[in-house]
Amino acid sequence: MKCGVIRLRRAVLAAVAFVVVAALVLALRLTGAYAVYTGGTVRELPIYSVERSDNKIAISFDCAWGTDYTDKLLEVLARENVHATFFMVQFWAEKYPEYVKKIAEAGHEIGTHSATHSYMSKLSEEKIRQELSTSSAVIEAASGVRPDLFRAPFGDYNDRLIRTARDAGYYTIQWDVDSLDWKDLSANDIAMRVISRVRSGSIILCHNNGKHTAEALPVILDTLKNKGFTFVPIGELIYRENFTIDPNGRQHAAG
Repeated sequence: MKCGVIRLRRAVLAAVAFVVVAALVLALRLTGAYAVYTGGTVRELPIYSVERSDNKIAISFDCAWGTDYTDKLLEVLARENVHATFFMVQFWAEKYPEYVKKIAEAGHEIGTHSATHSYMSKLSEEKIRQELSTSSAVIEAASGVRPDLFRAPFGDYNDRLIRTARDAGYYTIQWDVDSLDWKDLSANDIAMRVISRVRSGSIILCHNNGKHTAEALPVILDTLKNKGFTFVPIGELIYRENFTIDPNGRQHAAG
């Protein structure tokens, strides 16, 4: 009798454990593909990179200050037949609408980089929605295309920001390769940093007004192409549905 009770108890515990695991999996799915279960909590993450085996990568440029080197960047990208992703702050797009249009007409992808370039993890949900909405409206007015990609200023985020952006229809994009071009590194140092860190599915962070970015760009593009990498806009690199994100922020196709 006692053995039968023990077996029954074990069976019940196993069934309960199965239900708990199933509920957790369902909860993770319902919280969105950005949700990562770690240490007993569900944490929201942006997309840092993408798990791919085809050597596709993306290069991106954040636009917040000036246009001194933007024409040169566009010349290099056109010559190399590379389409990039430009994340634009609203006040930059308002000041330089001709560049928003020029970038879009060159076939590049445009995302929003917020309205005011603030630390958005400190903002309320209402304010976050406003930053996304007004910045996207300005970009759309100049380019004819409404963005669905968002990069948080300073790479600063929290659960509220990621969830709010997702609910508003945006994919939040981070990076796994930082050129550090904003530190005014030499062109060679920028190029070597990028080239040595890229892998299939990488997202490269640069800035449109980096002092030596345009100078480094030909070396970056040529070298990575010769290594077998293919550049695509971030919108073509990421999975737009049926995906998960691991604790390192790397996006994977589901199942």
